[in-house]
Amino acid sequence: MGKKLFYKGLIFREFYFSGTLSCADLSERIGKSLPLTMKLLNELIEEGYVKESGYAPSRGGRRPVMYTIKTDTIYILSVAMDQLITRISLMDIHNNHVAGVAKFELPLQKNISALSSLAEKMEEVICKSGIDKKKVIGAGIGMPGFIDFKKGINYSYLDSEDKTVTQYLSDKLGLPVYIDNDSSLIALAEFRFGAARHQKNAMVINIGWGIGLGMILNGELFRGHNGFAGEFSHMSLFNNNKLCVCGKTGCLETEASLVVVIEKASEGLKTGRLSALGKQFPTGHFEQDWEAIVNAAIRGDQYVVELLSDTGYNIGKGVAILIHLVNPESVILSGRGTLAGKVWQAPIQQALNENCIPRLAANTTVAISTLGYQAELIGSAALVMENQVKEHSKKMEKKKSKKTFSEGIN
Repeated sequence: MGKKLFYKGLIFREFYFSGTLSCADLSERIGKSLPLTMKLLNELIEEGYVKESGYAPSRGGRRPVMYTIKTDTIYILSVAMDQLITRISLMDIHNNHVAGVAKFELPLQKNISALSSLAEKMEEVICKSGIDKKKVIGAGIGMPGFIDFKKGINYSYLDSEDKTVTQYLSDKLGLPVYIDNDSSLIALAEFRFGAARHQKNAMVINIGWGIGLGMILNGELFRGHNGFAGEFSHMSLFNNNKLCVCGKTGCLETEASLVVVIEKASEGLKTGRLSALGKQFPTGHFEQDWEAIVNAAIRGDQYVVELLSDTGYNIGKGVAILIHLVNPESVILSGRGTLAGKVWQAPIQQALNENCIPRLAANTTVAISTLGYQAELIGSAALVMENQVKEHSKKMEKKKSKKTFSEGIN
């Protein structure tokens, strides 16, 4: 029974990442024979999870039947956090929001009640959705900070006393919970569903209140030894004597975060720079102020475009170092910042032209995310689907080793 559940889990995962597949496709991907795969598919159809979705395009000969998971059978609770704002959505197997996205302010810095508030909001979203909680297979959370995703610990935020973050939330919700760094999950989303799909080596820049980095290396999400890889924000690049939140000076974040963009915009207005931002800027609410900057950029506001260009150039100086170290196929700009659109591309490319060895940079493309601000929510959902199969696999291995040990004794 354990193996059958595991194989069905593999099938769910492949459908989740691909949408529709034929029996032959599934057989190849899960590494099992066609007869066994067909048997598992028929069982899932009888159980009400899978349905036929038509036929594959004709390539000559008989067209194979295509299958997909029914939309109303499995759900994932997805959470996207940054230092100030948290978004929660109950998503179906096709990454659709069941009842919209709940968004609320949840400052993480020195907030001892942040974790309990998060648990309450997560439970609230499930209750308000009207979906049977038994259909929710788990919760995935992207969050800032130094995160050991294997242990479920955030060393920077969310005080969980004597429990790990995942233990605390699992106990409160009665669901499996998985956490990972927000930039890593944005990279996972881009790799599975977005601009980095089918790429072996890609750097995904998360432009937000900090400047995060998620890395796809050799076709896998790279987290480093302890899960702390990708602290792009804290590369020391400037002699500006500006203190960063990390305690160092001159970090990339001190010149390129969206917080800094808002601060510079405000300072410019005080000195008489003309802009459509208006007299009410800044309001003191970072999200609202960033939205005002995005709207101004879309309208072609000269001052705002200049600010974003300067910021993009500074990010590009950091990207040049990444290209020298990793030689990626692409650099993808993602996260909240990319709501401003293609205004980032030209200054980043200019920085690469000036700071990269041409032969290294020549074959690296700079692209804007196709997922935008949704990337972290999608990545959080993908985290659950990937780990559900892994957890079941671990349980099977443990049972197998215990059985082997018992047989050895007897």
